Amino acid sequence: MFNYTPENQLSIFDFKTDFESKLDPNNRWVKMAKILDWDKFASIYAMNFGSSIGAKSINARVVIGALIIKHIEAKDDRGTIAIIQENPYMQFFLGFDHFSSEPIFDASLFVHIRKRLGNDSFDKMNQTIISKALNLEATQEDSSIKSDDEETKNGNQNPNSNTKNKGKLQMDATIADAHIKFPTDLSLLNDSRVKSEELLDLFCKKLKIKVPRTYRREARKNWLNLSKKKRKGVKEIQKGVKKQLSYLKRNLKNMDEILDKHPELLKILDNTQYKYLLVIHELYRQQQEMFQEKKHSVSNRIVSIHQPHIRPMVRGKAGRNVEFGTKINVSLQQGYARIDQLDFEAFNEGIFLKEQVENFKKLNGHYPELVQTDDIYMNRENRDYLKERNIRHTGKPLGRKPKVSLNRYQKEKLKKERGERNHIEGKFGQGKSKYKLNKIMARLSDTTESWIGAIIFVLNILKLSKDVFWLNFKWLMSSIIHQFESKLSCPIQNNFQRARLDFQNQF
Repeated sequence: MFNYTPENQLSIFDFKTDFESKLDPNNRWVKMAKILDWDKFASIYAMNFGSSIGAKSINARVVIGALIIKHIEAKDDRGTIAIIQENPYMQFFLGFDHFSSEPIFDASLFVHIRKRLGNDSFDKMNQTIISKALNLEATQEDSSIKSDDEETKNGNQNPNSNTKNKGKLQMDATIADAHIKFPTDLSLLNDSRVKSEELLDLFCKKLKIKVPRTYRREARKNWLNLSKKKRKGVKEIQKGVKKQLSYLKRNLKNMDEILDKHPELLKILDNTQYKYLLVIHELYRQQQEMFQEKKHSVSNRIVSIHQPHIRPMVRGKAGRNVEFGTKINVSLQQGYARIDQLDFEAFNEGIFLKEQVENFKKLNGHYPELVQTDDIYMNRENRDYLKERNIRHTGKPLGRKPKVSLNRYQKEKLKKERGERNHIEGKFGQGKSKYKLNKIMARLSDTTESWIGAIIFVLNILKLSKDVFWLNFKWLMSSIIHQFESKLSCPIQNNFQRARLDFQNQF
């Protein structure tokens, strides 16, 4: 049963601790707790509960807040529970009214939370953050307009009432790398052989029969001798693969014979073990096909028996020609990111440009004025789509060079707009270097999706915190300058108004 306490928390001065001290209102967790819309987050989280009966769940704010802390601090599940247990500021962030030295919940619950919260839920939370950021900016603009006597009448206009194209939209795709070892045919066959031996031992133990001959010691010895060599020849690798295929084939044959006689043994396998059984059979088929036909690729190739949903994706980048993970197509608006597409198979991100632009309109009420992408998005169909809606783009023009060249101002403007596309590259860099977007530790497909969505969600929260700080700073400077202007005469005041606007535009 869903459980949530509405956002009516005590102030930080009423937070009770075991020490003779009060919480610092300038602490980052205290500030962050104030700017987030916990009620909307809780309503989104509540959509994942199908029944109102049963035991109460963990408070929604505690669950969402713990995920935020986990990815901001880049901790594992157990480390997150431990650091919250030690930190009163984090407990205040989770909505507690007093300090507690007890764990907020068992670390294993994170797995169930990730299964419940997918990318769709995090995308709705991201939309909430983006809408709040846009409203803050619109409120700041309205307040600055109302402070000027000449523009008081225009200050009450709705910022979304004008349907003219506004804003910039940046798009790009990247790979969220899975935390797996680099796959080779030898290592995959060895892992499959070891797992098949575990399953075979389980069946024989249940039937109380002697384990068939597996040559496991010889197989491990052959694999170690070859894997420890720094330089391996092609013939050596082929010979090693052939041996491992024969060992795995023998194990699978023995298991199939046992299961044919005793099909009830499948019932003793849990979901994970049964999944391993299917994956090992499929991996053997793929490796046997590549070995016989002397090729190095096969459709839906398995690169990890623990994460069979992961696929190799050819990127063609320097140093990393192939990456293994989840491909995400991301759009960026004023520094706030959204995952528009997420897939474990490779896809052409250019075909989703229309959908991303329409998502922008659905959120903002208007189309973007400028779309900043690389050339893979700029096919002829997408160019026609943008032209029909009067949306500019930074793609290179097709066909011959125009007879009339751009002037200096136009060239500088185009160069600047194309350079602004690097903002989304910087967002990827921030996620990968600081928040482990390139090291996804989840093993299941649904938990991997949730893990990636949570990282993008955290990046938007940090961006919102930064924007709120600068908006407050701008408002403070504007009020100081306005008070100073009111003491001056009217002719001099107009000059200071222009100077104030120039000063504000610098931030």
